[in-house]
Amino acid sequence: MMMSESNGNKKIEDLKNEDLSLYFLQQQIESSFSNDDDDDNIDSSSSSSSVPTELNTINSSGGFAVVSRDKLSVKYTNVNLHGHDVGVIQSNNPAPTNTMIYYFEIYVKDAGAKGHISIGFTSNNFKMRRQPGWEPNSCGYHGDDGLLYCGHAKGEPFGPTYTSGDIVGAGINYAQRLFFFTKNAQLVGSVYKDNTMNPPLFPTIAVHSLNEEVHVNFGQKPFTFDLKEFEAQERMKQQVKIEEIPLPPNVSYGIVRSYLLHYGYEDTLDSFDVASRSTVPPICIAQENGNDEQEITYALNHRKTLRQLIRDGEIDTAFGKLREWYPQIVEDNTSATCFLLHSQKFIELVRVGALEEAVRYGRTELSNFFGLPVFQDLVKDCVALLAYERPLESSVGYLLKDSQREVVADTVNAMILSTNPNMKESKNCLHSYLERLLRQLTACCLERRSLNGDQGEVFELQRVLCAGKRA
Repeated sequence: MMMSESNGNKKIEDLKNEDLSLYFLQQQIESSFSNDDDDDNIDSSSSSSSVPTELNTINSSGGFAVVSRDKLSVKYTNVNLHGHDVGVIQSNNPAPTNTMIYYFEIYVKDAGAKGHISIGFTSNNFKMRRQPGWEPNSCGYHGDDGLLYCGHAKGEPFGPTYTSGDIVGAGINYAQRLFFFTKNAQLVGSVYKDNTMNPPLFPTIAVHSLNEEVHVNFGQKPFTFDLKEFEAQERMKQQVKIEEIPLPPNVSYGIVRSYLLHYGYEDTLDSFDVASRSTVPPICIAQENGNDEQEITYALNHRKTLRQLIRDGEIDTAFGKLREWYPQIVEDNTSATCFLLHSQKFIELVRVGALEEAVRYGRTELSNFFGLPVFQDLVKDCVALLAYERPLESSVGYLLKDSQREVVADTVNAMILSTNPNMKESKNCLHSYLERLLRQLTACCLERRSLNGDQGEVFELQRVLCAGKRA
């Protein structure tokens, strides 16, 4: 479902007072797209991309190594005579870039004649006759000498050697822009991931002497290294950095208070203020932003009353109050505000099973919106509720959820705020300071990831908030 060009792509900065309700209508239409995928939203970015699952037997070093049938083991079967007689092989897919950390492991079943085994990452144009780390755009931890090679044939001291029976891992920490390596469940060390090593980067292993054999684990079974704990520690490092940022005293209190004011939660606001006075020491907020607070204090009691009526499904009463208090908001019976109120009345009738009354109401009120393109998709969804014996379980069941009532309540709240003659900018009616702050956070995180070559965990506010609740 798409909104028409004339109304669907307006920027918030361009909205006039009479267009504010269209903003909420647009949000409702956009939210209906992803309604069927609500349970998968948090992890959708990581599951949608291809990840390494096996070794790539097509792009390999040819006859110097033999790959097992399951494509998870490789063995060197020749006698190496030259430095380029390497049995090197990459994974079938590159390491995903939309995660905080990527990691894989190898088990050294046999170190062979010389133990010239290595693990690391290489680019898609890597020379498949060289050890990872010996060429540009590659990095490798080598078992025979414990050296780390990053883009040239001269290694640097890094960690212990590894041999038969050892389990060695390699990973990319996108948050810190590091390659890291492990041995037998212990972190060996890390190295800065050079900007020249841009994706795609492939997990890569190499064998280079007779009978060397390695099994690879791309996550098809549990890792020896505690990756979840490692990720938790990395997130904690990020949290510590955030907490070190100085903030004005009581800023969080002020932000929460402004949110309650903006949305008309008057009773909760009163309780919040009472609780703040009982703290030690009492919380007080400087009044530097007094004018801004006056904007969102406007008509607080009216907004509280109307929000509660809509949340209780009392749409007729809400209409009556609006006609009494703010007739200019509902004088145009084909406005987006009126549409959302009328459609919610229809939804409430369906909710209580008054289907015949819903049909009559639809014919008299919703029919006014049938010929208007901007409303047609949601009108169809509303009418479709009648087609299901259990509409809540249907594809349009989202309309019966409490979140739909909140959309209507938020619309009315914003429209009332827009009638304030002292309101500086109409866009201030749409979002509280808290929401503007979260939008800025989202924009900054997206920009930061963009500067990192679109590598690292994709920012999803819902996941961040859920993580905060669990903590």
